[in-house]
Amino acid sequence: MRRFCLTATLLLGLALAASPDARELKFGHVGEPGSLFDLSANHFAELANSRLRQAGLTDWQVVVFGSSQLGSDEELLQKLKLGTADLALPSTVMSSVADVFGLFEMPYLVRDRAHMKRIEAEIVWPQLAPAAEAKGYRILAVWENGFRHVTNNRRPIVQPADLQGLKLRVPKGKWRVKMFELYGASPSPMSFSEVFVALQTGVMDGQENPLAQIWSARFHEVQSYLSLTGHVYTPAYVTAGAAAFAKLPAEVQRILEQAARDTQPFVYETAARLDQELLGKLRQAGMKVNEIDREAFVAASAPVYAAFASEVPGGEELIAKARALAQR
Repeated sequence: MRRFCLTATLLLGLALAASPDARELKFGHVGEPGSLFDLSANHFAELANSRLRQAGLTDWQVVVFGSSQLGSDEELLQKLKLGTADLALPSTVMSSVADVFGLFEMPYLVRDRAHMKRIEAEIVWPQLAPAAEAKGYRILAVWENGFRHVTNNRRPIVQPADLQGLKLRVPKGKWRVKMFELYGASPSPMSFSEVFVALQTGVMDGQENPLAQIWSARFHEVQSYLSLTGHVYTPAYVTAGAAAFAKLPAEVQRILEQAARDTQPFVYETAARLDQELLGKLRQAGMKVNEIDREAFVAASAPVYAAFASEVPGGEELIAKARALAQR
């Protein structure tokens, strides 16, 4: 399947190169085939390309490069600024771009997707998106990475104490590291493309990701336990380099942005479906699945909130506003 996707991408690239006015819009992400990132990006590309054709912009074409083909999240962010990639789908890594994105690193903050939509409307667009733009990035839409859970090879995780000494891969972002250190684990940031081998060889005991990433990356083949911690909900952001995006024709910008936002309902519906379907598949694949003591994790998370409130300007207000939006 992956050979076919790569061949199709190569052929499309050759076809575009044959036209002197052709413009390939490269959309890179780290998700594997069948992941939420993969399904979302391909849905968006189909929608955007259809609208580009309808607008007579037939020389413009969105081409998706998944499986870290264009690099890690960090490398993709650099390529957006350089203009060697046009779009990317960063998630946790955005907290290293602007501190305010660390809001989504706060444990058990986002209750559900309805809550997330309110946070998007009242916090992401008015406050987080401008912070990204100040760092050279343009956010076109908010999609999803998902509710994250811990897998490992040593034991079920029921309480924070069960993480004691566990070598745990985490994405780049200081708040995820702080959180798991507080829980007693030994977290290490690592590119997503390197995780499978790290788990297979025992370099890492475990990792944490949404079910869609766990399944599509085949972590169930090298992990025994799945603990439904749901410790963090991570959005994903359809992102462009601000300077490079501004140079695109206005109609191309409009179509890309609108198609990205119109893809969100598909993303949320697909994510909810995968949450249901994949839990059963992971059980059938042999993973031992357990629930957690949520109250114990929430109590152990208080110092992370205190650190964010004190270290990030406006952090306390951001937390209070996000929590208040859960009550509507």
